[in-house]
Amino acid sequence: MDDLLPVPADDRLPFGDPFTIAQAADRGVGERVLHRLVRQGVLRRVLRGVYVDAAADDDALMRARALSLVVPPAAVVTDECAAWARGIDLLARGDHVVPPPVTTVQTHVRGGGGHRTGDRRMLLARDVEILHGVRVTTSLRTGLDLARTRSRFRGIAALDAMLRTRDFSHDQLQQEVERFQGFRGVVRLRTLAPLADARAESPAESVLRLVWLDAGLPVPVLQIPVTDDAGRDVYRLDLGLPEIRYAAEYDGLAWLGSPTRRARHRRRRAWLRDERGWIVDVLGADELFAHPGRAVEILRAGVAAAERRLRRSA
Repeated sequence: MDDLLPVPADDRLPFGDPFTIAQAADRGVGERVLHRLVRQGVLRRVLRGVYVDAAADDDALMRARALSLVVPPAAVVTDECAAWARGIDLLARGDHVVPPPVTTVQTHVRGGGGHRTGDRRMLLARDVEILHGVRVTTSLRTGLDLARTRSRFRGIAALDAMLRTRDFSHDQLQQEVERFQGFRGVVRLRTLAPLADARAESPAESVLRLVWLDAGLPVPVLQIPVTDDAGRDVYRLDLGLPEIRYAAEYDGLAWLGSPTRRARHRRRRAWLRDERGWIVDVLGADELFAHPGRAVEILRAGVAAAERRLRRSA
């Protein structure tokens, strides 16, 4: 029954630092209490079996401390978890509150200054760095691995996100591609690497750009500024063709936003249409992720409509 009693947060749990279920048990706090404190918003789950004070910063330092509790010193954190350790969330649509699984490889130093893993993932010394005391694959290697081993949508999102770290350049990314000749997914990697762009601000924007290109449309401009009458930038459009005033945007507000926020976005798009002459198609999660073929049709029709309007006004 003690397991169900209220927990004085200031003296039984190490608030401020991540802790494991075992560490909580050592202080007399069982899993049922931890789960209740999560439901009450006192704690949040950082990783499987690791918790932290809900008020703690969700930054790279806290995430590294959490990983150090469950990752062996000789292991290297990889893939989505390596991105997560840097504060970058590469999660599937709908699982935004669930931490990624901890993925690691055990390595040993081999001749030539590199590391070899059991899954044929050959890590050179330059592929691994220490982040707040935890060994992780570098931003560059993380992006390369995810682009090889995940779907095209997840792959382009990963490359864009890793480029946003500014830890490497686009040229460096492309120079590394051929070292994976003969590895699984290298064909996909060769296709995606030239398309990577750090200007995409979210995984959904990355996917939207890839679907746009799949539609055979001209290469879009990203983050298009729109000015008010005083010449001030007041809005940015995700991507589009400024010369015909057509743009496309991703809108996840159906599950992310409040009614007030959705109304504000509707007013914004009405102003873009009525005051600035933009045709803006808004694609949601259903079109973009579940039915990308439908998204292709919407984008092609939108560009065609903008081109017809331009010809009529000429």
